[in-house]
Amino acid sequence: MEIRSLAFRTDLALLRLAGSTVEDRGQYVAVRTQANPTFRWGNFDLLAVPPAADEVADVLARYDADLPDGDFRTFGVDGTTDQAAALAPMLEAGLRIDAATVMTATSVHAPPRPNRSVQCRTLATDDDWAQRVELSVAVDAADPDGSEGAGYRTFAERRADADRALCEAGHGTWWGAFAGDRLVASMGLVDAGSGLARFQSVETHPDHRGQGIAGTLVHRVAAHGFDEVGAHTLVMVADPDYLAIRVYRSVGFTDTETQTQLEQRSR
Repeated sequence: MEIRSLAFRTDLALLRLAGSTVEDRGQYVAVRTQANPTFRWGNFDLLAVPPAADEVADVLARYDADLPDGDFRTFGVDGTTDQAAALAPMLEAGLRIDAATVMTATSVHAPPRPNRSVQCRTLATDDDWAQRVELSVAVDAADPDGSEGAGYRTFAERRADADRALCEAGHGTWWGAFAGDRLVASMGLVDAGSGLARFQSVETHPDHRGQGIAGTLVHRVAAHGFDEVGAHTLVMVADPDYLAIRVYRSVGFTDTETQTQLEQRSR
């Protein structure tokens, strides 16, 4: 299956590097992450095209048979534009669509309000990575629309372990902005091959937003991607309705594609 979406191409590259199984099954790609079964976007089917109305039942049954113990369904749909109209049959079956903005940069510039009080560096110690988990939990708890609740800590710990292993294997780096010894923002950058590097999990602590920290860290990490990773294009996927997208635009990222995902939190 030839994948047109820049977002999904880099998603699959990173998932492979992190140890997920990525299997091309012709009309769809099956992604499975046995080490983190609650990772929704590590356990999904990437469909080549939106299914027709009479195909939806088979698509859902195939997913359920492959992942019988999960309590969610997740699907990606390949393509570069908004596909909401063609996905009406999937929405009628109970799934929710999420159309994210895929952003790219071939160069960056300093943010309009750089924060000069934080130290930007890679995560290196056990304490750094433990703080990454606490930061993720704090970000999730502050999200009134998407909080995952008590089980999120387990997911965050498993994700941090996988990300650390990815970095220690030489595939990427995880960065933090530190106010003194406290991690207040973090993000990863992973070499996706073919001159592409992908930003991952951009998070800023709720108590430290609006201070120019995220823009400062994105700019620093982007410079690392160009100068040290040797990437010619950086890729970022953002929520088009969330204010952080303005931060990415402020340092030189531009809107390039739309990534289409579907999920159902309870089967």
